[in-house]
Amino acid sequence: MLRATALERLAIAVASTLLALALGAVVVAATGYDAVEFVSALAYGAFGSESNVAFTLRQSTMLILAGVAVAVAFRAGVFNIGVQGQFVVGGFATAVTVLFAAPYLPDGVVGGVGLLVLGALAAVLAGGAYAALPGVMKAYADANEVITTIMLNFIASGVVFFVVDNYLRAEGAAAPNTEQFPEYAALPSVVFDSSSFSIVGLGVALATVAVVAVVMSRTSFGYDLVTSGHQESAAAFSGVDPKRNVVTTMTFSGMVAGLAGAMFTIMILGYYSDPNTFPRFGFDAIAVSLLAANNPLGVVPAGLLFGGLDAGGQYIGFTLDVPPELVDGVVGLVVLFVAAPELFRMAGRRTGLGGDDE
Repeated sequence: MLRATALERLAIAVASTLLALALGAVVVAATGYDAVEFVSALAYGAFGSESNVAFTLRQSTMLILAGVAVAVAFRAGVFNIGVQGQFVVGGFATAVTVLFAAPYLPDGVVGGVGLLVLGALAAVLAGGAYAALPGVMKAYADANEVITTIMLNFIASGVVFFVVDNYLRAEGAAAPNTEQFPEYAALPSVVFDSSSFSIVGLGVALATVAVVAVVMSRTSFGYDLVTSGHQESAAAFSGVDPKRNVVTTMTFSGMVAGLAGAMFTIMILGYYSDPNTFPRFGFDAIAVSLLAANNPLGVVPAGLLFGGLDAGGQYIGFTLDVPPELVDGVVGLVVLFVAAPELFRMAGRRTGLGGDDE
């Protein structure tokens, strides 16, 4: 596995997926359901129609952005389990910015682009600032970042819900929803005729991956982050401030998570609501990042896989009389089978099992 090329690793992932689906079909059949119908529905739900493909790409877009946010921190040796909270805060900052700035900008394309840019910038700043909090606590108070980031997830959801419900709820709204964004403050429907997905959003996600990959591999800033994650003592000896590096890493990760929140708010919602009802993209992104070996470029295929499984699983839930636990179990098998080779690869590198040359 340590010597496997990128093409060989892709082939292993495809074979693992097919093997997991075959085993899942056996489990489905053993429980008394139609295995062929189950697997067919899973595939059709992921890419069987234009609307299904759009939904798969929508989920993948969110998982790619959130996965990159996780990968940035993990690759630098910091465990940011608070991407969901930073995602919530970033989306909230976008909603507030768009709603309050809309009256001051002209209608039409120019005003719409201005609102989207301002909303995205607000999300990036808010997500970065919120992620910097546990970074500061870890660096200067030796607080465990796993615990603090998990706690901040709940704080973000609770505080944002309180503000939306009490101060930003639209007049006459039964649910805690804000006013709708202006119609011109939306991403254009290109290629797919979907109200909740735009190919522009996927383009933003891929551009973010490219920028993060270049920063992590081609700049001194990224070199310091990665080096401190692999060998903190060597990084400190070379002049890197480990405390400042922790804060910087968390901030960078949170900025990407905030951008994911902006994309969710603009592309999918078009308003803001109770964050406790949002999909758990920030938590699913942990698995996406681990499957990609915390490589920003690897997050793209991993996000597409998870997006397809999510879309297929939801389609089965709507169309077949199959227990959701069974669907989750088969999806879990796919994730386990695909992730296992990469986990062995990571373990081999860390333990030196690949030999002295590795």
